[in-house]
Amino acid sequence: MNHPIVFIHGSGDSARIWRPQIDYFGTERAFAIDLPGHGKRPDSLPEEVSVMDYARAAHNTIFDELQLDHPVVAGHSLGGAIALAMGLEYGSELGGLILIGTGARLRVHPDLLKGARETPQQTNLQMQRLALATTTDPAILNGPADEQAKTEPNMLYRDLTACNIFDVMARLDEIHLPTLIICGTEDRLTPVKYSDYLHNHIAGSTLITIPQAGHYVFREQPEAVNKAIEEWMRES
Repeated sequence: MNHPIVFIHGSGDSARIWRPQIDYFGTERAFAIDLPGHGKRPDSLPEEVSVMDYARAAHNTIFDELQLDHPVVAGHSLGGAIALAMGLEYGSELGGLILIGTGARLRVHPDLLKGARETPQQTNLQMQRLALATTTDPAILNGPADEQAKTEPNMLYRDLTACNIFDVMARLDEIHLPTLIICGTEDRLTPVKYSDYLHNHIAGSTLITIPQAGHYVFREQPEAVNKAIEEWMRES
């Protein structure tokens, strides 16, 4: 498989979070996009959005702006939900899916939703700590924290709310795309059982679990994730 890869970030993040992947695969093949209201992309959506709203926006960016041909859409967390929604809505236009630290349903703890609305910066830091494996050096937070700086604080609440109402558990058998599923073995936000469910319900999918990694598996173990993607792309 020699398709381009488009990386979609998770809640409160921006395209810059994918720097290790863009550096590895190169800018001619790999693209990272900002969702509306994140990073460098102006907001074009209302205060309350669904994952499908983000999927439509991502579709416009990928096909109207970048004009890519049958890309593989790779998403992390919220971005993975967007990838799933795109697989269901635009499957014939895609070359495959890469689902990283995500699930077919993404319920958010009420305390995190409350915190994202009332104290978004503190809650963002709390979520980042939860997103790391216990074996991960906390210094890795410096990278993601810097790379999230351009996203407006209210975006975290909007993103988490979109996650909280997302549910495609009953529709996974409609996806007929090559699919790679990646999860850190110590992911506390979207545990391995979420990835197991995806793997068991998406026909022909491949599941890779990465040890000593949590929710930010692609930042905690970038070499392992990049090689897993490269090998899957070569064999698919």
